[in-house]
Amino acid sequence: MKRNILVFDTTLRDGEQVPGAKLNIQQKVEIAQQLKRLQVDIIEAGFPASSAGDFQAVQEIARTVGDTVSVTALARAVKSDIDAVYESVRPAQNPLIHIVLGTSNIHVEKKFNRSKDAVLQMGVDAVRYAKTLLPHVQYSTEDASRSEFEYLWSTIEAVVKAGATMINIPDTVGYAVPEEFGDLIRRINERLKNLDDRVILSVHCHNDLGLAVANTLSAVKNGAEKVECTINGLGERAGNASLEEVVMGLQVRENYYNSHTGINTKELLRTSRLVSHLTGLDVQVNKAITGENAFAHSSGIHQDGLLKDKQVYEIMAPEEVGADSMELILTARSGRHAFRNAVEKMGFEAGDPADFEQLFEKFLTLADAKKEVYDHDVFYLVTQHRTIKAEEKHLYELASFQVVSNDLHPTATVSLRKGAETITGSAVGDGPIDALYSVIRTLVGLDVELKAYKINSLSRGKEAIGRVNIRIEYEGKVYSGRAMDTDIIKASANAFLNGINAVLLDTAKAAAV
Repeated sequence: MKRNILVFDTTLRDGEQVPGAKLNIQQKVEIAQQLKRLQVDIIEAGFPASSAGDFQAVQEIARTVGDTVSVTALARAVKSDIDAVYESVRPAQNPLIHIVLGTSNIHVEKKFNRSKDAVLQMGVDAVRYAKTLLPHVQYSTEDASRSEFEYLWSTIEAVVKAGATMINIPDTVGYAVPEEFGDLIRRINERLKNLDDRVILSVHCHNDLGLAVANTLSAVKNGAEKVECTINGLGERAGNASLEEVVMGLQVRENYYNSHTGINTKELLRTSRLVSHLTGLDVQVNKAITGENAFAHSSGIHQDGLLKDKQVYEIMAPEEVGADSMELILTARSGRHAFRNAVEKMGFEAGDPADFEQLFEKFLTLADAKKEVYDHDVFYLVTQHRTIKAEEKHLYELASFQVVSNDLHPTATVSLRKGAETITGSAVGDGPIDALYSVIRTLVGLDVELKAYKINSLSRGKEAIGRVNIRIEYEGKVYSGRAMDTDIIKASANAFLNGINAVLLDTAKAAAV
């Protein structure tokens, strides 16, 4: 029988401790509501004893999402902290008090400057007091991975007898390695089940050596019943175990771990993007599961395999995590199979081998110049090569532009080409990009809504190349566009036009069906 692994999200507590990631109450509630849609089991909403603002945020989250999600907050092993947690989480239907106290020699001797027995007694007293307030109490043995095992177990045994219902084993400084951490969890689990099999064993891993997810999964394999994670792996220093990676690791390798979670995986990407947007912390493009390139393929060998069968190079479907279907990025490394697929997607025949080879050589020349080739580029490449007359299918390209930025009336003037026709217009906006996009919308006559705008530097120095990624919505469907240039305004215009052209291609394809 497969085990159900509880998912404890600490993005709003441990994750928010990242420098620059401070959130206000409204933002915390918005993330908590999304975590509820994600169907996490427990939300750790903050550290209420730290400030009045944090107390209010935890309380509001308990009121807002506590009807279906268990809500907790962190307390040190002192009465005032425990009181703050109790008062802030009590509006939730299933509140939990979370107490943390160190068990490693360096914590006992350097942090507390007390004897081991005295520190152990602090923990026992804290749990006993918390149990007078709420039935559910979690006890975290901070720095457990660097603790002497027998003292660690003595602490666990004592706090369980005092009433702790969850025991959390943190790898607080990311010191553990998977085999060692898995063995630690196995030994604790064996003793804990003999002591009280109702107590839930949990883990909380940090990523200082890049092993947080691996350690967490190793712990599950060895008996852990609950995992503590953060969205996008946010957290102190190098961060925590990434929730999306742990969850999908368990899902993809369900038979190996003999476990599953209750997470609604189709909300993973949406949650990742919300947290990234509200914290202002970008997700690295090649991050597993939620990175921009997580399901993008540019290698010709990979693209060839994927077009034959997605399972050749994909172990999970992008739709499973809420992403769009796989994206084949055409570059100079793309092979003939990928380029042929792009040509046929445009509705063209690949042609005889000799003609296709000439077309492919032109594609390689274009790919070397542009680095990334989009659908509208393929369209023009094919039509110019074969001199096909398809005026109604012509797409837009940027002919020229001028943008004036100031604090009064930012203005943009743009000329677009569509086949033999050139159209020009001007508009004002709230800023240079808003003005630029406003005039493009007017010229193309499409009421599209900008959903996301992101710019990254792809190189250094004064000739640095900027890449702009945008997402637009038209009639309920979302389209993406990207462009690169040393001029970020030009890249922004071309990215928007790439999205517009994607809309036109899609609507033309739908009309032809």
